[in-house]
Amino acid sequence: MDLDIGDVVARSGVPASTLRYYEEKKLIASTGRRGQRRLFAPAVLDQLALIGMGRAAGFSLDDIAHMFAPDGRPDIDRAMLSARADELDHTITQLAAMRDSLRHAAACPAPSHMECPTFRAMLADILAAGRAGYPKKVPSGPA
Repeated sequence: MDLDIGDVVARSGVPASTLRYYEEKKLIASTGRRGQRRLFAPAVLDQLALIGMGRAAGFSLDDIAHMFAPDGRPDIDRAMLSARADELDHTITQLAAMRDSLRHAAACPAPSHMECPTFRAMLADILAAGRAGYPKKVPSGPA
């Protein structure tokens, strides 16, 4: 039995405006109307969960659109998932390094951060990488 848009909103937590946008982007499809209200097949809930998972993983809506076959069933490129997982591993490594750097800077006993060899090494790593951003790793050793 098809679900009207209000049922889909209630079950998925996705706002009606977003459902209409996803339909416009051809990520989901309504099966018809009951009066003024769009109807959707129950499988739309799985599609919305997949869209939510894709968004949480950092995929664009265009990337996510390619995760569906023309009939709306999932058709996910495993190589694309693996590549995104690799990107997430890289991001996690960078964020962990930044976390560790901040913890070191917060607890550093040096009178000034610029007098701290570890802090200076972190700055040098950033400069050597030619970017303002996260260090590749946190240097070990005494403060």
